[in-house]
Amino acid sequence: MSYTRNEQDIRSQGVYYSAGLRSYLTKVYNYMALALGITGLVAFLTVFSGLFQVIYSNPILSLVVMLSPFALVFYMYYRIQNLSAQSTVAMFFLFSTLMGLSLSYIFIIYTAENIARAFFITSIMFGSMALYGNTTKKDLTSMGSFLIMGAWGLVIALIVNLFLRSSALYFAISFISVIVFTLLTACDAQQIKDIYYRYNDGSEVAATKWAILGATTLYFDFIIIFKHLLRLLNNRD
Repeated sequence: MSYTRNEQDIRSQGVYYSAGLRSYLTKVYNYMALALGITGLVAFLTVFSGLFQVIYSNPILSLVVMLSPFALVFYMYYRIQNLSAQSTVAMFFLFSTLMGLSLSYIFIIYTAENIARAFFITSIMFGSMALYGNTTKKDLTSMGSFLIMGAWGLVIALIVNLFLRSSALYFAISFISVIVFTLLTACDAQQIKDIYYRYNDGSEVAATKWAILGATTLYFDFIIIFKHLLRLLNNRD
């Protein structure tokens, strides 16, 4: 079958982006999975090495540990253009380590069975929605914007409940959070794919940095679903 020059260019570009997109998405999910593994291992070692008591017996140190991962992510997002690929990867793994320190409390509050069950269910929910986001032809942008507003509403509700200390409101927040961030996973997965087509310049450095940002977004989706699902399952028990 013969093609004109323009048709050949479009065809070859499509093949290039298809192969490039597969490689890019593989990076995104590999980085995310590795970060989750680091977080889990650090959380486990923090508790069983005795470091947990050292951190959380000091209010200032515990506050630093809880807030530092978010400060690091904000810095990474706003300085991404000036960071090298190696620095971005290093900061991402430092972030996952700090998250392990801040999430170590789950090994104190919950049993291994509860943690494993919540992780398994979260993996199924997350994986299903990420697959949908990567494969659907429906534009999820408007739904994503609506869900982002819902996520901010949940943050406000959490802050309010710090003063109210309502167990019923806390349960409702966890229930809604699981729904919102499960749906948001599909939107984020689609956006990560769209970002590749929009901003990729063909360089390995750009692909790595965008993959790290995508992995960070999906990491947060997974962790938030996992934490709130863990609370719901524990309350049910």
